[in-house]
Amino acid sequence: MSDEDDIILSELDDEELVQQMFDDLYDGLKEEIEEGVNILLDRGWEPYRILTEALVGGMTIVGADFRDGILFVPEVLLAANAMKGGMAILKPLLAETGAPRVGKMVIGTVKGDIHDIGKNLVSMMMEGAGFEVVDLGINNPVENYLEALETEQPDILGMSALLTTTMPYMKVVIDTLIEQGKRDDYIVLVGGAPLNEEFGKAIGADAYCRDAAVAVETAKDFVGRKHNRMAVG
Repeated sequence: MSDEDDIILSELDDEELVQQMFDDLYDGLKEEIEEGVNILLDRGWEPYRILTEALVGGMTIVGADFRDGILFVPEVLLAANAMKGGMAILKPLLAETGAPRVGKMVIGTVKGDIHDIGKNLVSMMMEGAGFEVVDLGINNPVENYLEALETEQPDILGMSALLTTTMPYMKVVIDTLIEQGKRDDYIVLVGGAPLNEEFGKAIGADAYCRDAAVAVETAKDFVGRKHNRMAVG
């Protein structure tokens, strides 16, 4: 038996346990993550603290290594699934404790594109950062976005594309919002492997986010500014 098999989560101190949860998330070990979450809850950790320090902290490492080509899609999916296990325990508690809700986001992959790994990662990391996320899935025509914006009244619209051929559709959505006089009601963030900052500017998005970690930071920044403006106004 290797040392790995001998780790008893409940015997680790808080700091060691969080580090171990980073490793377990990275390795996609759902049961260990669920156990870790429950141990921290038993030790009196606030649900929001567990979420941010243990789960989001761990997923940030996963996101960075995915971006850098150290981890690949199957591993990221396993990690995401392990995080979901932890989130399932925390979600009802977060609702009870009234965890700070940073803002709300509608996100979806654009029409003609069925890629969703990057989008799913963004959704999870955004949830992990305290945002409410409405995920429209893949292959969304402009109508889907408009309907969701109307119904959900989010702060942010997120669009994702992984194909160069579907990238221009983001502009269709933004142009439609402009035509309807609604463009300024939302923060529009775009992302996906073939995109870059110039493209984001050219189509009139508020920002291009190169990965899930950047998406979270950018979203927080814009929503913070929006709230400040409203407070002043």
